[in-house]
Amino acid sequence: MSGGMTLKIRSIKAVPLFGESPKGGWSAEIKPEDSIHALVAVQTDGGVTGFGSVFTDARLVQAGLKVLEPLFLGENALEPSRVSEKLHQNTFWMGRGGTLTHTISGIDIALWDILGKVTNMSVGRLLGGRHRERVQPYCSLLMEEPKKMFDVIAEYRAKGFTAFKIGWGPFGRAMDAKLDAAIVRAAREAAGPSSKLFVDAGASDAHWPHGLKWALRTAEMLKDHDVGWFEEALRPDAIDDFCELRRQSPVPIAGGEVLTRRQAFLPWLMRGALDIVQPDVTKVGGITEQRRIAWLADEFGVKYIGHGWNTALGVAADLQLATAMPLCDLVEFIGGSPYVDGITVEPFKLDAEGWLTIPDAPGLGVGIDREKLRRYTDDADALFG
Repeated sequence: MSGGMTLKIRSIKAVPLFGESPKGGWSAEIKPEDSIHALVAVQTDGGVTGFGSVFTDARLVQAGLKVLEPLFLGENALEPSRVSEKLHQNTFWMGRGGTLTHTISGIDIALWDILGKVTNMSVGRLLGGRHRERVQPYCSLLMEEPKKMFDVIAEYRAKGFTAFKIGWGPFGRAMDAKLDAAIVRAAREAAGPSSKLFVDAGASDAHWPHGLKWALRTAEMLKDHDVGWFEEALRPDAIDDFCELRRQSPVPIAGGEVLTRRQAFLPWLMRGALDIVQPDVTKVGGITEQRRIAWLADEFGVKYIGHGWNTALGVAADLQLATAMPLCDLVEFIGGSPYVDGITVEPFKLDAEGWLTIPDAPGLGVGIDREKLRRYTDDADALFG
């Protein structure tokens, strides 16, 4: 490949995933027919297509693409960082962090996929090299009443998972501290003493009812069950309380999934609000932005573990970032989502120890199966046109 090679973007398409959207634990619960994820395809004049994913309603992504189209048409698809920053820089006045940032996330992931396919290198190698060949996934599950919580964790433990995160559901929302403790206790009993267990309060839900004192009391309870981190324990704008919670909590404090772009993360890192930072590659600005945030966090001694309540393409991007970052030892993996398990040519498979091999094939290292995809969208062909 010559140094001046250009592969021009001729179109970008987005399609919704719907029909089997898993519950999210939100107060206004997701219905199966709701679109909360969109798949994005960047198509080039050389016939190479890259794929990305966005964690938002596809109607917003499609509208975002119309706004961004004059900026990306004809651009060089082999320059993901430059093209993505061009899109950010020329649209910040429309509102940084919302629909356009989310849409750029999917575009950026797809551009890295293209660059990898053209150079015959995995994204992790393009990002600077592979620190690991496999990584431990934590099975991300919704909170349930204690008996059902035990059964759900036991089911996924039997499938080979050795790390679990439970979140949302009745935890905190039922206003019953004894119930909260019983749910976590049931999860720990089902997971066993050697498995990792994390807890996500989901305080970015609508009208979260608790504050700092609840979070402090809850953190003490979580310590008793050997919980590895306490995620989204406070409303997402309560940075002062997060700083105090991190200072007093006996368990590590995690968060950041609702923040987008590196600028939003700076005060959280500078003020020491988090032990673990969790940007979402399908919302934050894509692989380019996620990598910058992860390295920025590293400079502050804050651990990076991506938020990944998304699709198989989101998991694929997280896996490539996990190998590219020296201290990232976990990836989020939704338990039982057909948009993770049911749209790729080769589904993700756990090894004998419950870990995932990080693909080293060109680009993201996964292939989308057009026929499988037809089950979850009315316009699968648009991604391959």
